Amino acid sequence: MSNIENSIKVAVVGASGVVGRALVEHLMLSEIPVVGLSRRPPADLADAAFQPLDLNSQTECEQMAESTLSDATHLVYAALFEKPGLISGWQEQDQMQTNLAMLRNLLDPLKGSGKLRHVTLLQGTKAYGAHVEPMKIPGVESDPRHLHENFYWLQEDYLRDLCRDTDLQFTIWRPQVIFGHALHAPMNMLAAVGVYAALQKSEGLPLTYTGGSSGVSEAIDADLLARAISFSFDNSAFTNQTFNITNGDVFRWQDTWPALAEIFGMETGEPVRQLLSESLYEKEDNWSRLVTQHGLRPHTIRELVGDSFFYADAMFNAYGHTAPPPAILSTIKLRNAGFTECVDTTDMLSRWFHKLEQMKILPPLR
Repeated sequence: MSNIENSIKVAVVGASGVVGRALVEHLMLSEIPVVGLSRRPPADLADAAFQPLDLNSQTECEQMAESTLSDATHLVYAALFEKPGLISGWQEQDQMQTNLAMLRNLLDPLKGSGKLRHVTLLQGTKAYGAHVEPMKIPGVESDPRHLHENFYWLQEDYLRDLCRDTDLQFTIWRPQVIFGHALHAPMNMLAAVGVYAALQKSEGLPLTYTGGSSGVSEAIDADLLARAISFSFDNSAFTNQTFNITNGDVFRWQDTWPALAEIFGMETGEPVRQLLSESLYEKEDNWSRLVTQHGLRPHTIRELVGDSFFYADAMFNAYGHTAPPPAILSTIKLRNAGFTECVDTTDMLSRWFHKLEQMKILPPLR
């Protein structure tokens, strides 16, 4: 390990989520001391140091600050509160205020920490207003803040004030649609597509695209994001800065569909618009049979997918009749800061679905 690695201990908050789980795994492989915190333990990471924590409890956060977090030098905040049904809650005040309170409950007790020196915060494309109106292309970190209400701004303003009043430093990340593994996640396209494909295949049906004309978008591999976050630790180019991050290419869902069908060893059917959120949660019995037949981990559809079928409906434009405007981010600032890794999105999808097959999350792909 380098001197930097020997001098840090990373606390990953929201360790059971897509980003948190990938980061914990990456740090463990890199032999960097790490502890994960969340209400549930990270799925399939039995060797991870983990502490349960309810961020809505001020008392629990205060106790954690005095114990597990007392020697943490870097804190990565990847926790998120979403309301049932997901998308409608993005513009509701209780969703925003809950996310602010969770961050504040955690960081307020750490103001006087003599060890903590850096906080990493996650945002996303909604920072550019892509969910409320067509965004400027590309989204650039130096653009003026988009004028809409968002918990991003509440958390960011709190964090900036905290760092201004202490010796803390921060880095803010704005990833595109994130692909990785986690249970109960509200925005997990891998789980949504994987479960849908497995159910279709079990019924002898083709992999039918269920949306309308999709917009041009980008993705980010959770493992790539984890490497970028680790790269930023104690790197002066990332001090008190905001960075977009993507895989480096662009795609449209309906154009990617034949490649997805090939990954699953399926034929592509004619597109048929349907809402996965209205049809697939009712297929628990079908999924249970697949679990028994293939010896899969005994997770229900709800445990695997969370609210992600609602997210998939939005990503596939199942509600719209015209293609949504593109959501494209510039990553020039990140490259200039020294992180230049990229990932082909189709290759990423193949790698992740094969990994989920190996983990007994999904049935055999072929």
